[in-house]
Amino acid sequence: MQVDGQCHCGQITFEAEVDPEAVSVCHCTDCQTLTGSPFRVTAICTKADVKLTAGTPKIYGKRGDNGRMRFQHFCAGCGSPLFTSGEGDQADDWGIRWGSIRQRDQLRPVRQIWCQSAAVWIDAVPLLPGRPRD
Repeated sequence: MQVDGQCHCGQITFEAEVDPEAVSVCHCTDCQTLTGSPFRVTAICTKADVKLTAGTPKIYGKRGDNGRMRFQHFCAGCGSPLFTSGEGDQADDWGIRWGSIRQRDQLRPVRQIWCQSAAVWIDAVPLLPGRPRD
């Protein structure tokens, strides 16, 4: 599926090819800390699947609890998370952050990882009262 997207301020834009069946939710503590949210959604892809059309992301690397290095690609201007990538034999293991994709309503997660770190109240969210707008 062809997608496009950008950071919140529009300084960085991209186009990409993603498999709608390769979208996952991650509950790891790194994703929680980096997003300020209980989980992060990512469309898995390869580096060749992503084409930057404007701007250059800043990159921050951190070794995860599984021992693997993950590089976080984000906009230096607004801080929006855009991509993730690995190193060594996993350098081609990329992901596009779901919130940066314009067609995100068409990308439904098909799996979850790091469920041991999931917020204990996550299953109660659909039961909370809600408003369509605030």
